[in-house]
Amino acid sequence: MERFLSTWVASSVALAFSAWLLGEHMDIGDPNETMTNRVLAVLVVGLIFTIVSMFVAPTIKLLSLPFIILTLGLALLVINALMLLLVERITDGFGVDFLIDGFWWAVLASIVISISQAFVRAFLPEGD
Repeated sequence: MERFLSTWVASSVALAFSAWLLGEHMDIGDPNETMTNRVLAVLVVGLIFTIVSMFVAPTIKLLSLPFIILTLGLALLVINALMLLLVERITDGFGVDFLIDGFWWAVLASIVISISQAFVRAFLPEGD
């Protein structure tokens, strides 16, 4: 459980940083809402992102392993971007404002999120 919580926190911080960095091309929450509502939106998006990363992404990566090897890992960029777009679609179903401005912005966002998560996880306690 501690591992899940630390992953959720790292994902939420990384998503918020990515949204801040990419500006109008990636947005979480309604800009006209209160700060509390925007933080809640980030936490909901982070939770869905964590669940997708823990359950859906490993299956897709396993099924795509030959293609990942063939492309020397570049296919992982596409898979991560598609997982981020899936999170956008799921959060839309929950009524949470999460917007990414197209596939290539999702690729860039997935790179920023991966780097940010690694940085944040360095400061979080390790879970079992």
